[in-house]
Amino acid sequence: MQIKPVGWFEIYVQDIQRAKAFYEAVFATKLEKLESPDPDMEMWAFTGAMDEGNGASGALVTMKGRPSGGHGTVVYFSCKDCATEAGKVSSNGGKVTQEKFSIGQYGFAALFTDTENNLIGLHSLQ
Repeated sequence: MQIKPVGWFEIYVQDIQRAKAFYEAVFATKLEKLESPDPDMEMWAFTGAMDEGNGASGALVTMKGRPSGGHGTVVYFSCKDCATEAGKVSSNGGKVTQEKFSIGQYGFAALFTDTENNLIGLHSLQ
């Protein structure tokens, strides 16, 4: 069995409800609350089995003492056409930092900052 190189991601946030509303609106999805043994940690997961399909599973996380923001790591969400999701960013409180652009034979990408100042990527083949 081939294991995906990225098995999980976490996007740290300060305002979990604001971030949850943003991601649910931009990606037209519902996040699922994950139980945490740590009372200072709240997690909302992007749905989908971790061991099935393409892509990685992940969650929004708020944790006491863990800041959000920073641009050292970029998580790319797969899209049918990344311009569609990029078009929902500003109206939901984020900021598009780079509109859809060609990455040659690898398709297209767009970049935005979410409501918590995290740099996030979008990728599509068209």
